[in-house]
Amino acid sequence: MLFPHLAGVVVELVERTAAGVLTMHARARSAGANCPHCGSASDQVHGRYMRRLADAAVGGASVVIELLVRRFKCPNPACRAVTFAEQIAGLTSPHARYTPLVREQLTSIALALAGRAGARLAGMLGLRVAKDTLLRLVRATPEDPVGQIRVLGVDDFAPRKGDSYATILVDLERRRPVDVLPGRDAEPLAAWLKDHPEVEIICRDRAGAYAEGARSGAPQAVQVADAWHLWHNLGEAVEKTVGAHHSCIRAAFENTVPAAPPTSDDIWLTPPAPAAGMLDVCGRERRLVTRTRERYTAVRQLLDDGSTLENICRTLQLDRSTVRRFARATSIDELLVKATNRSTILDEYTPYLHERWNEGCHDSAQLHQEIVALGFTGSIQTVRRYLRPFKAATAAPPSRRPAPRPRRIVRWIMTDPGNLTVDDAADLKEVRTSCPELDAATHHVRDFAA
Repeated sequence: MLFPHLAGVVVELVERTAAGVLTMHARARSAGANCPHCGSASDQVHGRYMRRLADAAVGGASVVIELLVRRFKCPNPACRAVTFAEQIAGLTSPHARYTPLVREQLTSIALALAGRAGARLAGMLGLRVAKDTLLRLVRATPEDPVGQIRVLGVDDFAPRKGDSYATILVDLERRRPVDVLPGRDAEPLAAWLKDHPEVEIICRDRAGAYAEGARSGAPQAVQVADAWHLWHNLGEAVEKTVGAHHSCIRAAFENTVPAAPPTSDDIWLTPPAPAAGMLDVCGRERRLVTRTRERYTAVRQLLDDGSTLENICRTLQLDRSTVRRFARATSIDELLVKATNRSTILDEYTPYLHERWNEGCHDSAQLHQEIVALGFTGSIQTVRRYLRPFKAATAAPPSRRPAPRPRRIVRWIMTDPGNLTVDDAADLKEVRTSCPELDAATHHVRDFAA
């Protein structure tokens, strides 16, 4: 019941090797066998040999059947075979290294994933096989008969892009390829269609050669364009329409002017206070301080739950020394003092920089020269990094809202409205409001998609 393919053998021993492979030692149940050439029954044993067959995995472990095979003498003197080896029904076949069950499993894997990917999956399932073996199983799989084709799909593809092309024929009702023709010319297609007069509809791309081949080979068939080419042609028409009216869209978007930006006089710098290291130029808590607080809270929580330092490192993905430092800290203030009170060579000159900034001097090069004259030994990059947050706060945002690019508008129009984000839907609405032609194009696209 559990192993029907082993019904014809007697399993005498099952052992597990050091590599984790289950080995079954078996022999045939029958006393004799029939000659595969003449069908004569024989029980005269000529010799014996051991045969190894890979079987389906059991419990995730690979299984090998070591089958003791007998070789019989053929009793028919007229038979061309003097001796023959016995075959177990449902288990063996001449020269096979896999049982029929394993061969069926490997064939299914090969048809789904082909070579390397199929070999990796088979290995995880306890079936060790090479990629070339899987490819041979794919080639040995018999093809289903083509049968009658009513709706035929015709398209080209490239075995080597830019070098060689071919034509693929697909039965669109059964959704399976039926033939491959050399090249992209009309003659091979016409010759194939003449042998299949049952074709009623030909769905093809817009190539002139395919149109000519379909007319001459199947004049009774109706030629239609496939959905991809129709959608592609519609996209090209929408792109031309957007390009022709992009000036209207640009004018509509650029008329929106944001509120006036802050001027340099609005940013007044005061000398740094002792606790100012925890705040940025806008008065917000620095990212380093926020990150330190979050990590300290997470580490203390895990320690209170009984986690070890190793588990905390894996959970928070932090270095062991970092976790140890947070674990040994008596309070968050101890860590914040070390994180924020970091002296630099510029600290002595920051009051002067604040004073000059408030006087209206925002040129980093000039300020660097002035503090160099006062004894500063650092580079101009140090001054620029320090003044960068101040300049970012005084930088004026663009006075005009940039118009979306034509390709972006085409994507909005060609996308299902339910798949657009809120911002994209709002921008598309503004585009349609500013340009009646694009509003009409959007209606046409959605009608076509429906």
